[in-house]
Amino acid sequence: MADESWRVPTPVQELAAGVVEPPSQFVLQEQDRPESLLLATHMPEPIPVIDLSRLPAADEASKLRSALQTWGLFLVTNHGIEASLMDHVMAASRDFFHQPLQEKQKFSNLIGGKRFQMEGYGNDMVTSQDQILDWQDRLQLRVEPEDERNLAYWPKHPDSFRDLLHEYASKIKNVRDNVLRAMGKILELGEDYFISQIGEKAPAIARFNYYPPCPRPELVFGIKPHSDGGAVTILLVDNDVGGLQVQRDGIWYTVPSKPHTLVINLGDSMEIMNNGIFKSPVHRVVTNADKERLSLAMFYGVEGQKVLEPAAGLLGKERPAQYRKIKAADYIVGLRQGIAKGQRFIDTLKI
Repeated sequence: MADESWRVPTPVQELAAGVVEPPSQFVLQEQDRPESLLLATHMPEPIPVIDLSRLPAADEASKLRSALQTWGLFLVTNHGIEASLMDHVMAASRDFFHQPLQEKQKFSNLIGGKRFQMEGYGNDMVTSQDQILDWQDRLQLRVEPEDERNLAYWPKHPDSFRDLLHEYASKIKNVRDNVLRAMGKILELGEDYFISQIGEKAPAIARFNYYPPCPRPELVFGIKPHSDGGAVTILLVDNDVGGLQVQRDGIWYTVPSKPHTLVINLGDSMEIMNNGIFKSPVHRVVTNADKERLSLAMFYGVEGQKVLEPAAGLLGKERPAQYRKIKAADYIVGLRQGIAKGQRFIDTLKI
């Protein structure tokens, strides 16, 4: 029987504790390494910081439109999430990843040690022996719809983990709705247009990312360049350690890290629905030689049976549809296959 142990990679946190060079399955081809790709030292203009409490005021809405047309992402202040809750969620995340490996593996995303599933603790699905892996571990949990939560994968350590995630998820959903409503108004589609398009049972996934220090950060990615597939992603980042970078016009820029400020980016589904007016940005995460880094990404998607297509109100003779229709569930399947091949699936839908 063939040895398929490569399908179950060692957790990166365990590797990082005992290596002076990252193992070969994490090392990028020379042309793909972070220092081989253009990284700007100065931004053409700062990534906008949106005061969510002031939307939909005209000046704040104008900043949001500019951010979505140029960067595809923005920072958010006055979002209604208490700083103490954000700190406690990050502390609980750190406590989970600092447990012994055998405790974390009780929530493994491998069924029977072999069959991969999206929920749980571990890494990405490994499909081939030559696949380049990301220098990170993660815990991924479904939080929406609430009645579809699988609490068997929700850690009990620390004791506060479940209650904190429930409270955070409940409040961050309001941030999602405020942003979707603002975009609907900006595009003159009506403030409830995008909320209705994603559906009442739209999925949301909480992904806790842990990036251990890497002895050779110039050889690996924490997360390879990609765009998100859903509607919007709301990111709570480490207060002390940066690493998120965004691509614009072929050049990479470092996204600033500001305490208690959220980072929000659009996903491919939203780019399709707004017919390419607002962009789903390609982004990546680089690692640090000395410090661990954590983040919590809330991925808000679209109901699987919904059809992704450009809004009729945005189409006309001068601006025809830029993308073909596709069912949301089929898009996610294509997205995962594209990521494994290093391709953007959204590009295959362009007309």
